[in-house]
Amino acid sequence: MKVELVTSLKRQATKILADLHYTKEPVLITEHGKPSAYLIDVDDYEAMQNRLTILEGIARGERAIATDKVVSHNEAKDKMSKWLK
Repeated sequence: MKVELVTSLKRQATKILADLHYTKEPVLITEHGKPSAYLIDVDDYEAMQNRLTILEGIARGERAIATDKVVSHNEAKDKMSKWLK
């Protein structure tokens, strides 16, 4: 992963962003030698957000199963049919 100082980002933002778009490699921005932020490509960020949404849905489903808060297939169809009219 590429690492840049925050001062480099201030001085060379256009070049750093161009490199980011070309390589698709995230850039770690540091301040005073410590990690401060990541720069990532917009498409990569949106894909990560979509994956996170899916994983959160899976986790909710697993919690529902673990706490026995589930409904049968027919009950689910009945509930959904009200929304699909």
